[in-house]
Amino acid sequence: MQQHSHDPESPRAGSAGRVLVVDDDPTVAEVVAGYLDRAGYTVDRADDGPTALTRAAAHWPDLVVLDLMLPGMDGLEVCRRMRGHGPVPVIMLTARGDEDDRVLGLEVGADDYVTKPFSPRELVLRVESVLRRTRPVTGTGPLGAAGLTLDPAARRATRNGDELALTLREFDLLAFFLRHPRRAFSREDLMREVWGWDFGDLSTVTVHVRRLRGKVEDDPARPRLIRTVWGVGYRFEPGPGRAGE
Repeated sequence: MQQHSHDPESPRAGSAGRVLVVDDDPTVAEVVAGYLDRAGYTVDRADDGPTALTRAAAHWPDLVVLDLMLPGMDGLEVCRRMRGHGPVPVIMLTARGDEDDRVLGLEVGADDYVTKPFSPRELVLRVESVLRRTRPVTGTGPLGAAGLTLDPAARRATRNGDELALTLREFDLLAFFLRHPRRAFSREDLMREVWGWDFGDLSTVTVHVRRLRGKVEDDPARPRLIRTVWGVGYRFEPGPGRAGE
């Protein structure tokens, strides 16, 4: 699957980015697509997983708004298959109260989720927030500590010379920790500084920290780099020391 040019039939193609909306509820899809279109995005739509993969292959999106519950192939599988072809930010739509499903979505690499019913305006803000953080960073040099190196401009990360497969949020979270070593941050702090939100489910931060530990720690069950600071949150400790919990 490769990236293709934007649809020339769309009068706004390329203005703010291409978003693929995948939802089998035509009303939800129409409302979401309408708000995104008015915000300046080029919008593709699909009502099932196979169609979503076909649309993505024809015009690789800048971001996917993906319903978790789809007929035939669920959103988790669609997310896995898309990520197998290249990095793409994903915002998952889930039913309210299905916390296990939301965590599963984050575990397969979704960058954010929004629970139904939701405000279309809030969704557009989330889309803008995620896309803003995918743009190349200029004027920021490489970061490094404890065998980890990050190039923010290229969005490339390595551990002991081996490339790390990090999602958008995992990269941003690790970059933030590297920029602020030995300082404790609450989950609220991290959500505000890394995600750019003053609101949201803090389990998002917890899941991303757990996923990041699985990629940068020698023993994720006894983390030495990303420490838990009980009653506060997390601290990045680049130096040697006793394993955290």
